[in-house]
Amino acid sequence: MGAGAWGTALAQVAAAAGRKVMIWAREPDVVESINGDRENALFLPGIALHPAVHATSSLEAVAKAELILAAPPAQHMRAMLRSLKPHIPTSTPIVLCAKGIERGSRALMTDVLAEELPETACAVLSGPGFAKDVARGLPTATTVASPLEALAKRIVATIGLPTFRPYAADDLIGAEIGGAVKNVIAIGCGVAEGRRLGDGARAALITRGFAELTRLGLAMGAKAETMSGLCGLGDLVLTCCSMASRNTSLGAALGEGRALAEILGERHSVAEGAESAPAVVALAKKHHVEMPICTAVDDIIAGRTNIDDAIKAILSRPFRAEGA
Repeated sequence: MGAGAWGTALAQVAAAAGRKVMIWAREPDVVESINGDRENALFLPGIALHPAVHATSSLEAVAKAELILAAPPAQHMRAMLRSLKPHIPTSTPIVLCAKGIERGSRALMTDVLAEELPETACAVLSGPGFAKDVARGLPTATTVASPLEALAKRIVATIGLPTFRPYAADDLIGAEIGGAVKNVIAIGCGVAEGRRLGDGARAALITRGFAELTRLGLAMGAKAETMSGLCGLGDLVLTCCSMASRNTSLGAALGEGRALAEILGERHSVAEGAESAPAVVALAKKHHVEMPICTAVDDIIAGRTNIDDAIKAILSRPFRAEGA
C-alpha cells in the first residue's frame, strides 16, 4: 500500500521472490501507468516492473492480501490505516515501511497502527537502501523487526532474496527511531555539502548524529545493538553520504541558499526528515535527551534561524568528552 518509489521497489522485491503482488495507489494515473505501461512513471521512472506486479485503487482488493507492506509517507500512515480498517481481517499482518514520526502526536508508526488497528500483528521494515537500487535488484540488506519471532521469520521467507537480505530482529522502537532520526541528520549533512564545508564536516555530523540517534533510541527503550545495526548506523551512513537521498539533497539545496518552499514544490517525493524533525525534537525534550544537530535542522526547516547562525551555534558548543 503506497505506490511511491519505495512501495514500488518493495513490490518488485516481493514479485522477484515469487509472490503475486498488488500495489494500492490513490492516483488513477499511477494505477494506469503500472498496469498499462509496466512502469511507475511518476514515482519510479525508468524501471520495468515485474510481470507479477499489478496496481489497484480498490481497498476491497487489498482485503484479499495475506501480507500488507504499508509504505505511504509517514504523515499519511494514519489516514491510510483508518481507510483500510473496514476492509481487512484482523488476522492480516502489516509491515510498516515508512521512516518517520507523526507530527503533533509524536507517534511512531507502530503507535499509529496500535491506535488504528489494535488487534493487527505488525512488523517494521527499515534499513539502508535506495528505491531505485532495490528495484533494479542491486544488493541490499535490511531489518525486519517484530516482537513476534514467527512473524519476522515468515516475512523474511516471503520477501527475502539473495540480493535483498532481510535480517530478523525484535526491537520495534530501535528500528523506527533509526529510520526516522537518520533522515533529520541527513538534512544537516546536506546543508554542510551545500555550504561546501568539506568531508570532515560530514564525517563529524554522521558520528555526532549517530550519538544523538543512539541517545534517543536508548531513552525510549531501544537496544544498543539495533542502533549500531542496519536500521541505525547502516541507514544513517547511506543516507548521509549520497545525493541520491531525498533528505541529503534537500539539505544541500538549502545550503546553497534556495528556499524550502521552492525545493519542495519541484518534487513529487517526500523528504521525511523535514516532516519528522519537529517530532524528533519534541521526543528529545520529553525524554531529556540532547540533540543539537536535530534541533538545528528543525530550526532551519521552521525558519526560526538561518543556516549561517545554525552552523555558528553548532561550532560554538562547549568542548566535552566524546562519550558524553
